[in-house]
Amino acid sequence: MHRERNVKIVATLGPASSSPDRIRALFEAGADVFRLNFSHGSHDDHLERIRSVRALEQQLNRPIGLLADLQGPKLRIGRFKAGAVDLIPGNKFRLDLNASEGDETGVQLPHPEVLGSLKPGTELLLDDGKLRLRVGHVGPGWAETEVVVGGRLSDRKGVNLPDTVVPLSALTPKDRADLAFALAHGVDWVALSFVQRPDDLREARGLIQGRAALLAKIEKPSAVDCLDEIVTLCDALMVARGDLGVEMPLQAVPGLQKKIVRTARRAGKPVVVATQMLESMIKAPVPTRAEVSDVATAVYDGADAIMLSAESASGDYPVESVRTMDSIARQVERDPLYRGIMDAEHNNPENTPSDAITAAARQVAETIQAAAIVTYTMSGSTALRAARERPRSPILCLTPLVETARRLTLAWGVNAVVAPDAINFADMIAKATALARASDLAKPGDSLVVTAGVPFGSPGNTNVLRIARVEAI
Repeated sequence: MHRERNVKIVATLGPASSSPDRIRALFEAGADVFRLNFSHGSHDDHLERIRSVRALEQQLNRPIGLLADLQGPKLRIGRFKAGAVDLIPGNKFRLDLNASEGDETGVQLPHPEVLGSLKPGTELLLDDGKLRLRVGHVGPGWAETEVVVGGRLSDRKGVNLPDTVVPLSALTPKDRADLAFALAHGVDWVALSFVQRPDDLREARGLIQGRAALLAKIEKPSAVDCLDEIVTLCDALMVARGDLGVEMPLQAVPGLQKKIVRTARRAGKPVVVATQMLESMIKAPVPTRAEVSDVATAVYDGADAIMLSAESASGDYPVESVRTMDSIARQVERDPLYRGIMDAEHNNPENTPSDAITAAARQVAETIQAAAIVTYTMSGSTALRAARERPRSPILCLTPLVETARRLTLAWGVNAVVAPDAINFADMIAKATALARASDLAKPGDSLVVTAGVPFGSPGNTNVLRIARVEAI
């Protein structure tokens, strides 16, 4: 089943979308990758979802991606005697390690690393940025703050430190257990939350050891500051607008979204735009006009994928949310303005034979109006280079590795098929034309542009471009 769009859709699984029938309905509505949110649910819950996705994959004979999203180090305050307090601007409020229940004068902050990082003038945001504190004095295990923006504060609310790099690993003990579970059950992508520095990615890579691809969620100002190095160390990026919008001024987020998308595209790494894309559809059967515009903007920017969170995981209209996102994406990609933007934003190919062949494949495909560009790949790098070009023709990726095919479900315009590698030129053309027909990408009389590496079976060595004609069976 060929999607008549290039941008991919990531749908989060949860209580509203865990049954095999519902997962199939989400896929048929347009979901390409399923996200497992390890901030919620037990391992048994996630295992049931993994098995349902893999069973559906077998039924359809089509690769489906699984993304394990790790919770990361959630910083939270302790509890209050009355369950909540009202903080008044100008009042003092103490944060310390004391486990006693708090009141209007202070509360526990059970994170010694955070308290050790605070300095006079440091600002803390509480409850998704609704309340703001400024540090006045600090000591061993405590900080005296002044309430800058007050309001109601209840138990276990989150804490954000937009101006501080906290010496915490991006992987908590819970994350390590979740990661081991996810890898043992064959997820294709691992999303690392609250990345602060490049070393966070190095640590995660050391644990993953190539068993899944690594996606860095950009939701901290410190990650934005070292974005280029983070892009180098990861396999994909996510514009995680939830916490990014808490830790930075809201009006800065749209510009950062465009910056992150363009940086990832320039590097040839898939990039996902996420958070509150169709938020109103958690409770309503149709989105707001602003949400439609938001989804469309991400597609116009050239994002590889757009993501649904609570809309598909716990909302009242999960299938409708996917169908709506699919409809918006199709409409945008039919717009001549969209194609004009994609054509205007080609990145210069790197000085390698593989990049030269891939750039030429796009140009040849446009000139002869090819039905598809066919790539042979082991690692997926050839298909990602083809996607980086944002060609007018769909990309058919042939790979002998199911793991590679599953990972490429996140990449713009790539239709991945598991197939044996070619053994010679004649076999290369025969497989390409047969699978292009079978994938509904081409019909007899159409032309294909085929890229591969010679000698066949040599990874990372794209050096051949051929034009093939699809013959009648």
